[in-house]
Amino acid sequence: MTPPLNRRSFLQLGAGLAGLPLAGASQPALSAALPVQDQLPKKGKTTKFQIACMTLPYAAFPLERALKGIKAAGYRYVAWGTSHQESEGMQVPVMAVDAAPENAKQLGKRCRDMGLEPLLMFSGIYPEAPKAVEVLKSRIRQAAAAGIPEVLTFGHTKGGNRKLWIERFKELGPIARDNGVRIVVKQHGGETGTGAACAEIIRAVADDGVKVNYDAGNVMDYLRVDPIADIKKCAEEIRSFCIKDHRTFPKDQDCGPGLGEIDHYRLLAPVAFTGRSMSLCCENISAPALPRPKDPKGMDALARRAREFLELVIQGLQV
Repeated sequence: MTPPLNRRSFLQLGAGLAGLPLAGASQPALSAALPVQDQLPKKGKTTKFQIACMTLPYAAFPLERALKGIKAAGYRYVAWGTSHQESEGMQVPVMAVDAAPENAKQLGKRCRDMGLEPLLMFSGIYPEAPKAVEVLKSRIRQAAAAGIPEVLTFGHTKGGNRKLWIERFKELGPIARDNGVRIVVKQHGGETGTGAACAEIIRAVADDGVKVNYDAGNVMDYLRVDPIADIKKCAEEIRSFCIKDHRTFPKDQDCGPGLGEIDHYRLLAPVAFTGRSMSLCCENISAPALPRPKDPKGMDALARRAREFLELVIQGLQV
């Protein structure tokens, strides 16, 4: 058995411990030892992150219910999804490709009347598709009429056509700018499945009407690429995000932000001090390993949790 300490032994032990650093005191040394790329960027004018929820997670419910749920979950911003089940077995597009710009204007007003500012809409077509230029021109007109600043597109999971993308985006960039709209390109597997690959194309296009949208969940899911390393290669070209997380256990699946394996503090750090407005559009808000709620109130709760998580991350980065 260890003999009990007397006063002399206790004082000698205390003197020995005095030379050891306290737990709190060791933190600066640890921080200094971190690689430069893991440090917070130099603080300047903060980015105005606009946290939006897509209507996409509510695709099983009518669009009206989606908008009401998103507003009730505390959002000020919304992104239009692709389609919604408006009646039994009937999926109706949020905005048809051939819809008149006036229809988009009316839906934009409908959103604002509910207290939601629309920030992004899907193009619904790959840039390399035969009718891509025609469809993207239509989407630009719709977005302009609705007062939506961004139209989202992305490449095919099986590949892409860099030369054709550059050619088409050089044509579309000035048209987008003339209409007060920007085309944003996100990662979707294949040859354009990383932010680095998308940024190379955008730099070759060299037009402010075409920029990068970052989707960390897709980067991790499709190609098993680390999005934290990847985003540093395209941060200067990023103007918005499609927010989804991803995890490989207990199931390999996308999920809501903060419920996966992606560190959102490190993800958003490279763009936390750009001085720009930048939308964070929640595309996936699901809980891992659990079925999607059949009751829209369950979806509302997931939407609220995603918003609150992102708000905490932003506060922590920009404090």
